[in-house]
Amino acid sequence: MSDIAELDTLDWDVFVERFWDRRPVLVRHLPWAPFQEDEVYQAAVRATAELEPGLIPPNAQFTVERRQQVSRGDLLPEGADASLAGYQKRVAERLGGRRYALVVHGFHGFCFPQWKRERDFYAGLWQRVGLPLSGAITTLFHGTYEHSPVGVHKDRFATFMFGLSGRKRMRFWPSRPWTAPVSTVLDYQPYVADSFAAEVGPGELLYWPSSYFHVGESAGDTAATSVNIGVPREGHRAAYDLDDLLLNADPALLADPGLGFRQFDAPAGASTAITEPAGLAPAMADALRHFRQLADHQLARRTADRSLRIRTAGGFRPVPPPAPRVPLTDGTVVRPVEEIAIAGGLCAANGQVTSFGARLRPLLDRLRDGQPVTADGEAGRALLETLESFRAVRRDV
Repeated sequence: MSDIAELDTLDWDVFVERFWDRRPVLVRHLPWAPFQEDEVYQAAVRATAELEPGLIPPNAQFTVERRQQVSRGDLLPEGADASLAGYQKRVAERLGGRRYALVVHGFHGFCFPQWKRERDFYAGLWQRVGLPLSGAITTLFHGTYEHSPVGVHKDRFATFMFGLSGRKRMRFWPSRPWTAPVSTVLDYQPYVADSFAAEVGPGELLYWPSSYFHVGESAGDTAATSVNIGVPREGHRAAYDLDDLLLNADPALLADPGLGFRQFDAPAGASTAITEPAGLAPAMADALRHFRQLADHQLARRTADRSLRIRTAGGFRPVPPPAPRVPLTDGTVVRPVEEIAIAGGLCAANGQVTSFGARLRPLLDRLRDGQPVTADGEAGRALLETLESFRAVRRDV
């Protein structure tokens, strides 16, 4: 059976009206590519860098046939490979033809050009369906594996799969094809007759809703590389958004779901949880009221901070870290290249936030109007250096 619709090109209005949360669709041609092979390669090297000696990092998986590896050995991308093709050649020789799979989670935070391209590509979708507050996820799949290491499964994410190299087959079931009380199945041959499939080649984009059970398959003997964008659609709780608002998270750890709340700092205090006991001494009552005001201020500032980060990250967090700051000299002309958002005494760009003094507001207003500004004074230079590290401005040279 076949139930894969096709579009010759991507039009977000058509896509949202006919396919969003409805049915899978394969888009043959895109107006421009959200991923490029050299950027994906750079991100893969950074994303799989060694965190603990000899071990595969927690945001990555590597399987040989059906065996998941723990030791990294020489199985992961390295700078010396120079490209994904170079990596594939080295690993194929290393494994002697055995099938393998490399999966890298939290992929968009490791290369700024890739992150920006991805954010800009999906901006048109968010304008129509709303920004995913808790963020979309990005996952790299590469290898010659027979099928996805997890087997047939269903996600809480609607998924876009971009074909980067080679060919990959995705197989779908509109509902769970088995009756056993299990969430995934590796040996799914008995259910293939009730499925339908689509092959995705380089430059093509396949979408499927979160309601579909699916599995990825190799469409040949050569390696295939794809990047998946997952947009939360099912099983989402408001608590996820509240946690994201109130808690500090280390972007380097967010890709490891096993860390749980160990990855977070203590939450900002909320004054509504602080009650004043009856008969409290005047001095203690004054101190308590002062503490409540401080807690309110901290919560308001945290809310502004998180709102700015969400707005300027464009749905893809954690964002790449800022670039190193480079000192500016007085008289250097600086021009805006990205949107700069402001709330209170905070400003943000590309998912990064910094504070500024009231007297620097005119400088920020000129930048937000698209005007060049001149570095002048210690505070102005420091703010412009920070915005340059956020990649929101560039200096004239």
